[in-house]
Amino acid sequence: MPENSDINFSKIAVIGLGYVGLPLSLQFAYSGLSVLGLDTDQAKVDSINAGKSFIKHIKSDDIKEQVLLGKLDASLDFSRIKEVEAVLICVPTPLNKNREPDISSVLNTGKSISPHLQEGALVVLESTTYPGTTDTDLRKVLEEGSGMIAGEEFHLAYSPEREDPGNPDSKVATIPKVIGGYTENCRLKAENLYSLAVEKTVPVSSCRTAEATKLMENIFRSVNIALVNELKQVFVLMNIDIWEVIEAAKTKPFGFMPFYPGPGLGGHCIPIDPFYLTWKAREFGINTKFIELAGEVNSEMPTYVINCVIEALNSKGKAVKNSKILIIGMAYKADVDDDRESPSYELMNTLIKKGATVQYYDPYITELSKTRKYPNLTEEKSVKWQKSIIATFDAVLISTAHSEINYKELAEWNDVIIDTRNSFKNLKVSQEKIWKA
Repeated sequence: MPENSDINFSKIAVIGLGYVGLPLSLQFAYSGLSVLGLDTDQAKVDSINAGKSFIKHIKSDDIKEQVLLGKLDASLDFSRIKEVEAVLICVPTPLNKNREPDISSVLNTGKSISPHLQEGALVVLESTTYPGTTDTDLRKVLEEGSGMIAGEEFHLAYSPEREDPGNPDSKVATIPKVIGGYTENCRLKAENLYSLAVEKTVPVSSCRTAEATKLMENIFRSVNIALVNELKQVFVLMNIDIWEVIEAAKTKPFGFMPFYPGPGLGGHCIPIDPFYLTWKAREFGINTKFIELAGEVNSEMPTYVINCVIEALNSKGKAVKNSKILIIGMAYKADVDDDRESPSYELMNTLIKKGATVQYYDPYITELSKTRKYPNLTEEKSVKWQKSIIATFDAVLISTAHSEINYKELAEWNDVIIDTRNSFKNLKVSQEKIWKA
């Protein structure tokens, strides 16, 4: 084992400067380490070096302060890996069109850094993936490119990211960090590093256990969200409000955890991560029935919501075709500027296919992202929040309930509002205007 397994870290690299990598970089910088941020996106690199944030909940002043202190530096040059003692990989792990894991970004990152990896260095994968990625797929790439052996000449570990965007109480430093190493010494090295920046580390027996922990966390959420989405549809037919039921049920001080229905799943985790395990389980001849069923229920929610829109318009003697419909919120979650996998895209696309004219309002997303799945929606821009515009729509569909939105004004400005988020629960508005979906 390397003699420097307990070395004090002075400089690390974080690869992938998005919603996971950037806050992680800042936390290590706050903790006194020098951080080299690496990305393939020139715009992100330039923004960080200029002290400007491109993520809503991260302040530009925080970035600028660390850049000026010399604690944070962003670059496109992966050969600079030779400058650091540890590398944290935070790159995307999406699914392909067949719902199969795409770990190409992880492996390509491994190929880019391996020729420059120094003996005794630590490599930690944070991207969500199936068990075996770190100690098999990534290890092989790193060993081939570096000519070194994992666990002997360099250290390898897995520590899943745990970000909660939109939650002001969620801080990198206070979220316990699960850590699994390729060897015991690898794990100890990783614990040594993360203990510099987070209050609590949670060591587990292997990389695979840590990988499985992340999947279990998100599968738990996916299954329970599917449950309340299904119950919502049942209770509607019984003239029971699912939101009222949840509020009553969560007063039980044990054995219950509230989950809330919505128009579908969004974000980079819950719609994707469970199927990493589904794919891997097939290798062992197992069909993950709960995961598949939850995915089916959640993926059908946009269709349910569209039917509610049709019903609301019909009540006013209108058809979807040729109607003007406004979608509130393109972000996947309230109070974030992240629209990855947002069900709002599917809602917009389906309504357009049905002949409606569809626009959107989102205070945090001024222009829609380019996506492979919805290329026809690229460059759509948010409308302005003013009565003369909002009142012109035949219906308003609330997909994401940002707290910044004035729902009282919305109810005053429009008479057909389809609400998937219980947005008016604390407001006195005419219920004749509101269709819960």
